[in-house]
Amino acid sequence: MKKEFLLGNQAIALGAIEAGVKVATAYPGTPSTEIIETIAKLAKKFNIHVEWSVNEKVALEVAIGASYSGVRAIAAMKHVGVNVALDPLMTSAYTGVVGGLVLVSADDPSMHSSQNEQDNRLIARFAKIFCLEPRDARTCKEYVKEAFEISEKFQIPVMLRTTTRVSHAKGDVEINLENLEIGKQHGEFIKNPSRFVVIPANARKLHKKLNEKLKAMEEYSNESGLNSMSLKGEVGIITSGVAISYVREVLQEKELEDISLLEIGVTHPLPRRLIREFLEHCERVLVVEELEPYIEDYAKTFNLCEVHGKDFIPREYELNVNIVKKAIYDFLGLKSEEKSIGISLDLPIRPPVLCAGCPHRALFYALKKVTKEKIYCGDIGCYTLGINPPLKTIDTCLCMGASITKACGMFHAGVKEKPIALIGDSTFLHTGIPGLLNAVYNNANITVIILDNKTTAMTGHQPHPGVGFTATLEETSRVEIEEICKACGVKFIKKVKPFELEETTKVLKEAIEYEGVAVVIAEEPCALIARKLGLWKTPYYVDKEKCKGWLCQACRACIALLSCPAITWSEGKAEIIEELCTGCGVCAELCPNEAIKVKEDDKQDR
Repeated sequence: MKKEFLLGNQAIALGAIEAGVKVATAYPGTPSTEIIETIAKLAKKFNIHVEWSVNEKVALEVAIGASYSGVRAIAAMKHVGVNVALDPLMTSAYTGVVGGLVLVSADDPSMHSSQNEQDNRLIARFAKIFCLEPRDARTCKEYVKEAFEISEKFQIPVMLRTTTRVSHAKGDVEINLENLEIGKQHGEFIKNPSRFVVIPANARKLHKKLNEKLKAMEEYSNESGLNSMSLKGEVGIITSGVAISYVREVLQEKELEDISLLEIGVTHPLPRRLIREFLEHCERVLVVEELEPYIEDYAKTFNLCEVHGKDFIPREYELNVNIVKKAIYDFLGLKSEEKSIGISLDLPIRPPVLCAGCPHRALFYALKKVTKEKIYCGDIGCYTLGINPPLKTIDTCLCMGASITKACGMFHAGVKEKPIALIGDSTFLHTGIPGLLNAVYNNANITVIILDNKTTAMTGHQPHPGVGFTATLEETSRVEIEEICKACGVKFIKKVKPFELEETTKVLKEAIEYEGVAVVIAEEPCALIARKLGLWKTPYYVDKEKCKGWLCQACRACIALLSCPAITWSEGKAEIIEELCTGCGVCAELCPNEAIKVKEDDKQDR
């Protein structure tokens, strides 16, 4: 047993290993990604199958198959990924599981890297499965181990719901990976058609059994040590998840020491008897929870005392100690003094931008040269940053794979502008293929640009089927996106290298003028991967004598047209930050004064 300083995600991973997990699956998605990355590093040592699946539905189905075979499995994904996996999740609650099955739903209050901030406690209730909510790194490890036990006891999937602050905050965690059984779990599937074949006749019986099982699940929740109640005064607070940590910190104030507290770790089924006892003891209760009034609405159904929540606690965005303190003091009618960290910095606004040398920037520049009245349907990935000026080549972004299908809908709606879909390689393999097939089958007239940078870049360069190696860095077959497009029936397919601006512009023009579905595959590795592979070229510099500066006939074209972070402005002239320059040469091609040149004398190893 040793103590380590871990992220919540790392603690989940190591807890799963301690619990004897045999199969671990996921699709990369912040804030969940580190779970599989951590397990992958130890996969060979503990004989665990670890995979980056092509999407979350596939990930959960693989985990379900492993569970049906009697071994423990974990599937990890961000909250919106659970939407993709909802079909198998709902029915797996009917069939139940054999080996423990844990679904990690990493929710993202405040949408740090997501398109919504849905509260997946509601999905757990909808699916009629357990939901456990750890509050920090230590409980992440404890709860995931308990989740496997619960799953096998009740033969049902268990959702482990984290949030960004739980997933990415660090804490001390006791780890014990010594003397674990290695490779002694061998799956065996025992046929039981009445359970595992969900035809209507079987599903009707299974649903009834699930509803009966819920009663036993609720009783377990009532007795679970993951919930904690302290009865003191007649004013109480109910809380769960990361909010527990905030409430505990606030309640250290002397004037609040008499407040009763109910901390809920099992948020589905909610501990009905425990909540009733707490409400009967109190006259007034404040429910402190992030996002939806999930516990608050439930508590109000008892009609036992005065229950408050979202009238003091925001329904949007994540909480913090200051927000919770103000809410508690306002609820009590006390005056609180906000603590200031005492730092005042006048910093410029720094919106996220594409990296220096990103091939997407070159593609977007070329695209704007050949398009005027066009609609750019974007997708989920780094290229969404094309929304920002000066690129402005993203008009919509909805969910994974939706760029192609939205473009189809716009075409069939009769819009006069030709829709152009922009989708990354990993996203295309995730859910873009059905949309492309649909576009061809239903005679859409759209242009699809697949930005193939050979990785799942936005979440940290995880591999995918188009790369040629797995999550554990084993070599595997590599699918060709071009061949997939051919198989979907696309007739116009051309590849370009985005940094070759003239050829890229020419091909894009041809594709846009083509009648029917046209696909352009823009192939160029992510700039950060290119650096690791030694593909960065000699950096460029600005010839100050040739640079016209503020008098430039193209009005600072190098900055105004590209917004590359390697190009800055100093004393009225352009300047290139050598350490950031990848040598892509795009800025040199568009400079009207030929002021940007290669550093011929640069010999350093890049």
